[in-house]
Amino acid sequence: MDIIAFIKQQFEDNGHVAYGEHISMGEHMLQSAYYAEQKNSSDAIITAALLHDFGHLILELPEDIAEHGIDGYHEDVGAQFLAPYFPKQIIDGIALHVQAKRYLCAVKPKYHGQLSQASQDSLAVQGGQMNAQEIAEFEQLPFYKDALQVRLFDDLGKNLALEHPDLAYYLRIAQQFVTNKPHVLSPTEA
Repeated sequence: MDIIAFIKQQFEDNGHVAYGEHISMGEHMLQSAYYAEQKNSSDAIITAALLHDFGHLILELPEDIAEHGIDGYHEDVGAQFLAPYFPKQIIDGIALHVQAKRYLCAVKPKYHGQLSQASQDSLAVQGGQMNAQEIAEFEQLPFYKDALQVRLFDDLGKNLALEHPDLAYYLRIAQQFVTNKPHVLSPTEA
């Protein structure tokens, strides 16, 4: 599978969907990558910011699942799907961005009030703020600081009107990280 072409197709097919914010999912992901780039983040962080909500694009669940108390675990779905193609730093930025929200709510008392209403609403179904043990465990993860950066760019990427480069621009950045292709069984192995 050409993962970059597949990502592009998912943006085209499902990126128009809203997710409790005033912009589409695709626009939100592009804005998150834009803010990562504006803060002179590494290309790996820019890529993780671009793909952090990829799970939403492939899940195809209703836009309002959090309002019904349902967690789609989009971070896990996206990370698991992309793991064969990208390095761990990027995958952890995707997989841990929800945990990063829970962490920041626990360690920075003012952070919760800065979240959008949709992010505050989804926090409850995502486990609420972390407890002391969860904080300690999160801080032991090798790329937790990267996930915190991705989370902050996620929080920023919610503007109604923001000019930024197009998807092709960010996919060129992501392309450099494509690591391998999953083994496809030959007819004799099947």
